[in-house]
Amino acid sequence: MPKIFDNIDKALLPALRDTLQVAERADFCVGYFNLRGWKHLSGYVDRWAGGEGQCCRLLVGMHVTPSDELRRALRARDDGEALDNQTAIREKRKIAEDFRSQLTFGVPTNEDEAVLRQLSSQLRAGKLTVSVHLRHPLHAKLYLLFRRDPINPVVGYLGSSNLTLAGLAHQGELNVDVMDSDATAKLADWFEDRWRDRWCLDISMELADIIDQSWAGEQLVPPYRVYLKMAYHLAQEARAGLSEFHIPAVFGNTLFDFQVAAVKIAAHHLHKRGGVLIGDVVGLGKSMMATALAKVFEDDFGTETLILCPKNLVPMWEDYAHRYRLHAKVLSLSRAIQELPENTRRYRVLLIDESHNLRNREGKRWKVIRDYVERNDSLCILLSATPYNKTYLDLSAQLGLFLREDADIGIRPEKLIARLGGEHEFIRRHQCPVRSLAAFEKSEEADDWRDLMRLYMVRRTRSFIMQHYAHEDARGKYLQFADGSKSYFPKRVPKNLKFHIDDNDPTDPYARFYSTSVVATINALILPRYGLGNYLKTGLTPTPQQVRIIDGLSRAGTHLMGFCRTNLFKRLESAGPAFLLSIERHILRNYVVLHALENGLDIPLGTQGAELLDTRYYDEDPETTLGADDDSGSGEDVGSPDNITGLRSESAHKAHAAKVYAAYAGPLKSRFKWLPAAFFTKDLAKHLKTDARALLEVLAFCGEWNPEHDAKLAELAKFIGKKHSKEKLLVFTQFADTARYLKAQLVARGIKQIEEATGQSVDPTALAWRFSPESSGKRDQVRPADELRVLIATDVLSEGQNLQDCAVIVNYDLPWAIIRLIQRAGRVDRIGQKAAEILCYSFVPADGVERLIRLRARVRQRLIENAEVVGSDEAFFDDDKPDERILDLYNEKSSILDDDGDTEVDLASYAYQIWKNACDADPSLAAKIEAMPNVVYATKGHAPTPEAPRGVLVYLRTGQGNDALSWIDESGKSVTQSQLTILKAAACAADTPALPRAQNHHELTARGMQHIVEEEKSSGGALGRPSGARFKTYERLKRYRQTLGERRDLFITDAHVREIDRALEEIYRYPLYPTATDTLNRQLKAGIDDHKLAELVLSLREDGRLCVIDEQEGQREPKLICSMGLV
Repeated sequence: MPKIFDNIDKALLPALRDTLQVAERADFCVGYFNLRGWKHLSGYVDRWAGGEGQCCRLLVGMHVTPSDELRRALRARDDGEALDNQTAIREKRKIAEDFRSQLTFGVPTNEDEAVLRQLSSQLRAGKLTVSVHLRHPLHAKLYLLFRRDPINPVVGYLGSSNLTLAGLAHQGELNVDVMDSDATAKLADWFEDRWRDRWCLDISMELADIIDQSWAGEQLVPPYRVYLKMAYHLAQEARAGLSEFHIPAVFGNTLFDFQVAAVKIAAHHLHKRGGVLIGDVVGLGKSMMATALAKVFEDDFGTETLILCPKNLVPMWEDYAHRYRLHAKVLSLSRAIQELPENTRRYRVLLIDESHNLRNREGKRWKVIRDYVERNDSLCILLSATPYNKTYLDLSAQLGLFLREDADIGIRPEKLIARLGGEHEFIRRHQCPVRSLAAFEKSEEADDWRDLMRLYMVRRTRSFIMQHYAHEDARGKYLQFADGSKSYFPKRVPKNLKFHIDDNDPTDPYARFYSTSVVATINALILPRYGLGNYLKTGLTPTPQQVRIIDGLSRAGTHLMGFCRTNLFKRLESAGPAFLLSIERHILRNYVVLHALENGLDIPLGTQGAELLDTRYYDEDPETTLGADDDSGSGEDVGSPDNITGLRSESAHKAHAAKVYAAYAGPLKSRFKWLPAAFFTKDLAKHLKTDARALLEVLAFCGEWNPEHDAKLAELAKFIGKKHSKEKLLVFTQFADTARYLKAQLVARGIKQIEEATGQSVDPTALAWRFSPESSGKRDQVRPADELRVLIATDVLSEGQNLQDCAVIVNYDLPWAIIRLIQRAGRVDRIGQKAAEILCYSFVPADGVERLIRLRARVRQRLIENAEVVGSDEAFFDDDKPDERILDLYNEKSSILDDDGDTEVDLASYAYQIWKNACDADPSLAAKIEAMPNVVYATKGHAPTPEAPRGVLVYLRTGQGNDALSWIDESGKSVTQSQLTILKAAACAADTPALPRAQNHHELTARGMQHIVEEEKSSGGALGRPSGARFKTYERLKRYRQTLGERRDLFITDAHVREIDRALEEIYRYPLYPTATDTLNRQLKAGIDDHKLAELVLSLREDGRLCVIDEQEGQREPKLICSMGLV
């Protein structure tokens, strides 16, 4: 009787091995051959000499899928028609590719690597010969083993087991041994007939080549190629855009290569996702890129464009639209509320310049634009060099213009989810879709936002362009125009302008203004108007409209107070008149509110948005505007009803406050929000008086400002009139009040051809053209008599202006964040700048910057004590080491004005540039890298640091199709999953030597994959709303499972607990059937207890009525792209 091998009672593998031990050759016929599965037999075959009669012949018969087999059967054609030489070659190539793909799945191990190398060696030595039977599929599974035995020379095993681990040892099979001599002889003849068949083709050498070219090959892979493979896959978005879109002919050769790349990448984002943010730093031509992008969509899809921009940029955008024949309407942002809802037809493309102005989701303007986009299904092009300041919500507010908060965007905030302990915990806490913009808003992890913006933003820095796109000659780095002319990148040179402060001179205004008593007074201010939410009475019964106003007060809180306090100090540093005006206005506003409180009148309230206190976006004194509601929709600038100067007594301010209140309550009433005085506690009036009287004392101490004693102004006049009497000069200040003061005083001192440009300027574009006619292309429109030599500008002067005719900048006051100085330099350091150097002068006290450092330190300490800037976007705190940075500026350190290099570049552009540079240097690399199989690895030398240890960099594509990278240290712990950090760690040169891998390389790779997979979980893991049946059932069942613990009895058995665990897993991974949802909802509402709920769930599961199991979902395995060892 034959022996039966079913892998249950008796396994086939041990019997096969025992027979191989005494055999001298073998013939196998199987349906499928798993290359890694050869390890179970390889050692026995390796003992044979190889060649005819001393090898293993392996015939693989199943080279088609079941569905392909069915199609063949239905063709009703005989064998003679089925095959020819070309078909056979094609089939052989396809089979080879199937074997190649086997080695791109799973996690490599040391054992697998050794076995595959041995397999390759055996194939080349002739110890193993593999052929494929192409005439028709062979389902047969036959193992014939030949030995020197006169009684029983051939042993056969016949049945169902393939040459795989599962077939030989694991899954249920049915095989028998064949020991009868006649039967084995017939089986040997049967095998021989098929082995000699014309359509049985040898693929041994192809298999050996496949193994040698895979991760298991003997030859070491150059680390540079693995680095490029990482860049290639990370740049997929960029590569797709570059191949899909073309620049319209109307632009000719006007765009540089880096601009062309940006336009094409942005076009891919816009087409695929409905919106894109072009965030290149100042001076790289974003306006031109955006125009080209809009024109691409006009040419390809027949769209028209609506351009929304600040009112001072309307002429510039109209000029671009005319020049490049773009079908577009240009509309000022200030007119959006009036025009978009009713008066503007549908435009398929909406271009928003300086989109950072739309950071406030609560504002009417944001809502009107969002409604327009949704109503018209408009594609959005956003432009901003400063897309966010300190909070990532700035970014989400801009993306939210075209992206619904709950829309599935395909990626999750992985770092946040990992920190919380998994997706389920995230949903418990935040109750929003995990793959949505709303989910990212919960994260403060830079890596999460970098992942998100990789899909929506194109951003490059000056350093990035210089490194990757510039040519170089003896003079320096340059970009080349179409006519052959060169635009060099000038050197930014920081220099100081020193002014003296004499503490012993009673007439020195700066000595008085910088005095300890003034600083102490400002630090001690209570600022009640900026924290009105702190003074609301309890037990109020407000109307719905008043509730919304009160909510706004509560949100503003200490946030505004911190801004106000720093603003006063900034104006103090800027210029005496600006500071005094601000103090006077602050006092007046306090008395306006006091007037309302004392007379039981409604209190006027304005916007609680901090943007009016941020000098990047607003250069007027907030005291002239904070009372106004910037979303009133008037479209006009809101200012004080009466400008004031010279009020020094409490009575004078009270009298004037009554007149101002009358104007607010009369013709200006619609510009304010109002709350009754009865809503506020008595402390409000008390604190308003305290601050007002303290500031009146400051005015008395400081006295009137005398420009004749202004040493800083005198130094500026001397600088303009003598040191740089011929050059164009751009003087920057943070405040419009200072700009007006400087212009008036410099004109009085005889300076000609001078003008100021502030947020209140009617047409700053015209001023820019007059100041820089050559670079603006307006030489023929600007008469010499109208040309400007000196332009005094605030930071609000739009970055869209071309000011390259100038190469000398003066920082009259120092911003509290050095990045602002870098951005100011970028106003003139733009493409087309002809000067070799940009001279950046900054005013500093002659006795050193310690005075400023001490002043700012005291302010910083006060803000921290009050928690006034916790979580705020106060720019001062952008600098981790502000004191060190200001000292570098004082010491004229050249690198102080360089940008942050690659850290701000979007990942797709960064990775694409690595790929492009490599292919430009060696065009043959493109095909080589694209052909590299997955799972490939390399190892390079690495100098470890505590932050960057030795280990393995793992690149994985998850089951959901997302790119995920992980850096695993030598102990198997995760270092980081930042894609940019890991890509930089992998960076190496083309000649970097390949080193042997660490012994635990594959083990660490497996750890990295496991780490990523555990964090990702399943795409079905979103349990829905906490109020839904799926979420509630999961929570209740999980709680019930925890109560069981180790308890077991007649009913609570191990099998029962396992069933509950499986049900929990399925509910987490897959959606419920509608009928199951209805059933569970009814029972949950009826108050079912946990035990009965568990019984109901198990019953539904047993009947197959619980979850919609997506088998494809379960088959989505993560794929290892590559790994890099650091040793």
